[in-house]
Amino acid sequence: MPAVTRTATFWIAAITALVSIFTGLGTVGVHAPLTLGFVPARVSGLGFPFGGVPVFLTPLTATLVHGGTLHLAFNLLMLVWCGLAVERVLGRGGLVFLYVVGAYAAMVAQWASDPMGTGPVIGASGAIGALIGAYALSFGRPKLVSRNMRLNRWIHIAWLAAAWTVLQVIVGWSAGQQGMLLATPAHIGGFLAGLLLQRPLLLWRYRRA
Repeated sequence: MPAVTRTATFWIAAITALVSIFTGLGTVGVHAPLTLGFVPARVSGLGFPFGGVPVFLTPLTATLVHGGTLHLAFNLLMLVWCGLAVERVLGRGGLVFLYVVGAYAAMVAQWASDPMGTGPVIGASGAIGALIGAYALSFGRPKLVSRNMRLNRWIHIAWLAAAWTVLQVIVGWSAGQQGMLLATPAHIGGFLAGLLLQRPLLLWRYRRA
């Protein structure tokens, strides 16, 4: 078995691709965003006329549904590119933990920005944003904008967060979604989770070194 297929990144990407493709076909595809997507109003207790999975699971199931081929392809590219690198640093368990927490942090941020929103949020962008945040801290090299290295690092982080969000909006627009269902607060929430968890997960992995 090739080494890449033994990584958590590979299996997350494979499951995401298979479910996204399946839910994009036929009758299932029509209702997938409502049954599997994250709807902020459901968390706020608003009655929802469409049956779906338990609301506490929707931050995870939402990562398995995408708004189109381009949306899925771009997310898979970023997942594999950043995920494999982050997994080498944090380990398989750290990668999975970061991905799951990123998914929930993304939806908490989305709910906080619009607690009564009824539009379903879909896509793995928030969870992948957590991996990108960890990747930025693990491998990013800040440019010397000022003499303050800490300030340079935060400028670098802010630039990466903005670039990730803008890219997601462009992908959504190109896919014909016009920005709907591709939620900016969710992208930022996932990214911030990656920034906050990178160091604790790194210390945990090498605690006995």
